[in-house]
Amino acid sequence: MNNSKYQHSRRKFITQTGLAGLGLGLLDPELVKAMESFSVLKKDKLGIALVGLGGYATNQLAPALQLTTHCYLAGIVTGTPSKAEEWKKKYNIPDKNIYDYSNFDSIKDNPDIDIVYVVLPNFMHAEYTIRAAAAGKHVICEKPMAISVEECDRMIAACKKARKMLSIGYRLHFDPYHTEIRRLGKEQVWGKVLSFESNFAFNAKKGIWRLDKKIAGGGALMDLGIYCIQAACYSTGMLPVAVTAKAGTATDPEKYIGIEQMLEFELEFPNGVKARCKTNYTDSVNNMTVHAEKGDYGLVGGFNYNNIKGTTPSGPLEYEPMNQQTKQMDAFAVAVKTNTPSIVPGEMGRRDLKIIEAIYESLATGAKAKIKF
Repeated sequence: MNNSKYQHSRRKFITQTGLAGLGLGLLDPELVKAMESFSVLKKDKLGIALVGLGGYATNQLAPALQLTTHCYLAGIVTGTPSKAEEWKKKYNIPDKNIYDYSNFDSIKDNPDIDIVYVVLPNFMHAEYTIRAAAAGKHVICEKPMAISVEECDRMIAACKKARKMLSIGYRLHFDPYHTEIRRLGKEQVWGKVLSFESNFAFNAKKGIWRLDKKIAGGGALMDLGIYCIQAACYSTGMLPVAVTAKAGTATDPEKYIGIEQMLEFELEFPNGVKARCKTNYTDSVNNMTVHAEKGDYGLVGGFNYNNIKGTTPSGPLEYEPMNQQTKQMDAFAVAVKTNTPSIVPGEMGRRDLKIIEAIYESLATGAKAKIKF
């Protein structure tokens, strides 16, 4: 690569990711190209250890790590010996890089592990992020970042104290469809954004941990509604100032104990734009629509891992298939190598918990709740 061109790409990468603290940006196409052309530093790839080998780690993250350029699957943390043996054979993981929850802290002595990816149930996110930082590892934590703003504060403080980076697993910030939705709004391609709406739901099976408030921190809002919150923020390019929420009556009270089965909320933004969102654990729906002055645009299946369909007044959006998790983890690895902020930092995760807490406040009081960041 031409050195001047390399320096320009590197400066562009550093400058744009440095704006991540504002919590509104997605990777733009030029930045993606800069990241992909960025040469590897110090060692070929950074080692990632997955903490928790549930469905997401098994079916999404591990396969994605077979496609990464700047990082690789170096280790695992699991409390199930049979899983440890299975993963060891499948991914050729050495014994010294396999941990359980009792000896997790000794990961600090392992130079193979640079990044810990916390893929545990929500109530364990804070504990293992804080312990990973104390062990001298950078951290990616799955969404929602935690089950309270207070936990988010402790996680951010722990990583800052350890001088380690913290990123949240918001995979859609690395998807071209969502990047384009953000661009259309930012550049007002179809005029000013007038309103936004989004629906995300699936039929949750009885007995899963996501239906346990102590483990999940809430119901469908924590799991699915957070995607609608994210999309509303980057589609409008703003942060909400207030919210009004209401819940439907649970059709199966024994299944939904202490958590919402279905929830509607309306976010209000500074310029009067409103985002109407619905989420539940009963239906099967997945879409988002931006209403603009010159027409509507949006995504069908927009929160999927793949097979997203995009629509605009001038026709469909079409992009080549890609792996969101591969892009996400590679971007964080490059950020670590260059000591530049993640575009999906802990502050963004905290922001979303602030919004979620306001939604639950409105739900409890029946009144509009103000959101102060």
